[in-house]
Amino acid sequence: MRLLYVLTSYVLFALLFPVLSLHRKTRSGLWQRFGFYPSDIVPAGGSPRIWLHGASAGDLLALAPLISRLRARFPSARILLSTTTNSGHMMARQRLAREVDAVLYAPWDLWGATRRAMRALRPDLLVLEYTEIWPNLIRAARGAGARVALTNGRFSPAHLGRYRFLFTTIGNPLDDVDLFLMREDEEAERARVLGAPPERVQVTGNTKFDALAAQAFEADEGELRSALGVGPGARVWIAGSTHEGEEERLLAVYRSLRESYPDLRLIIAPRYIERAQRILSLAHAAGLEAALRSNVKASSAPVVVLDTIGELTRAYRLATLVFVGGSFTRRGGQNILEPAAQGRPVLFGPHMENFHDSVQVLVGRGGIQVNDEEHLHRTLHELFARPEAVASLGALARAAVRQVSGASDLNVEQLARLLTGPAR
Repeated sequence: MRLLYVLTSYVLFALLFPVLSLHRKTRSGLWQRFGFYPSDIVPAGGSPRIWLHGASAGDLLALAPLISRLRARFPSARILLSTTTNSGHMMARQRLAREVDAVLYAPWDLWGATRRAMRALRPDLLVLEYTEIWPNLIRAARGAGARVALTNGRFSPAHLGRYRFLFTTIGNPLDDVDLFLMREDEEAERARVLGAPPERVQVTGNTKFDALAAQAFEADEGELRSALGVGPGARVWIAGSTHEGEEERLLAVYRSLRESYPDLRLIIAPRYIERAQRILSLAHAAGLEAALRSNVKASSAPVVVLDTIGELTRAYRLATLVFVGGSFTRRGGQNILEPAAQGRPVLFGPHMENFHDSVQVLVGRGGIQVNDEEHLHRTLHELFARPEAVASLGALARAAVRQVSGASDLNVEQLARLLTGPAR
């Protein structure tokens, strides 16, 4: 059955490679993606070698709290950080490169590429995140003598049938994973249902909470505040991580709100910045004056579209209220804890399937789930009229994020036991 997956992966890759080699998310680092790494990419010496992998920028930030704790536990360790997307690689080089020994592109999940990667990088431990279950990579790690762990583990209930079919067809890759560190009890039960040995499954929480708690500081926001023309005490609504089909609805809500709050500013941060120009056109079509963040007119425009990378966290600190997108569509939500960690009340729509644990943390504690744009309008209108309630909700949101931190310490403790324990 494993042979079937090996052969199928090559066939599918051959069909997809023209797209992968041109797509903005995966077109860089092709040599590394085939498992060819420079001999000096990892400094010589040091032990153990720990390879952390997250698919995208957000996933890497959730891994970030583990890095300092692993350093403290293993001072001579070599820590490697890999990602799949170009944006993740860029973010890692900008924000995490000083904390790790190498920033890499992960190999494609091909039999040859994964084995070349193992020979070049020689990890003692491979740590995968969320649902990054790559059968060839996991098998190659086990064949090279490395331990394999899953952290922040999650398996979508909507996809359990697909996982079962795939694992039955190709051989269950969960057999080769030494440790499953799951986000919550329901996720742990799904892992067991899919065949993870029960004695290897533990619930340790989500390290992204630790990452967000660490970000809740007085960030240097002066330059951004000046560029956006947002003075202290200004009424600002930020719509973060929005997706196609949401902006028209949000702009309509904003137009209606301005009848009662003519000084209200709207900052829209699309999940994919290449959509910024389209959102600008939507704002103009709605009869609103709007500008891109990169334009000098941003400081005077009532509607600003963030078309820059890495500024959303700082921008959240300028907000009076925040709405997080991906929740009025079937996308399944986006990160609602990031603005909460900055002490801002957070509103979000009904579709938060991918962030169920975050919803549990925030609802009733600074987070408000709305059913549709009418509900959103009504809630925003009421809150803008009650600044004392906004301040109270923001404090609750920040406290909620701090209260759920601690997963990173638990995870590192379990990873250390795996590294120093007897081989399976």
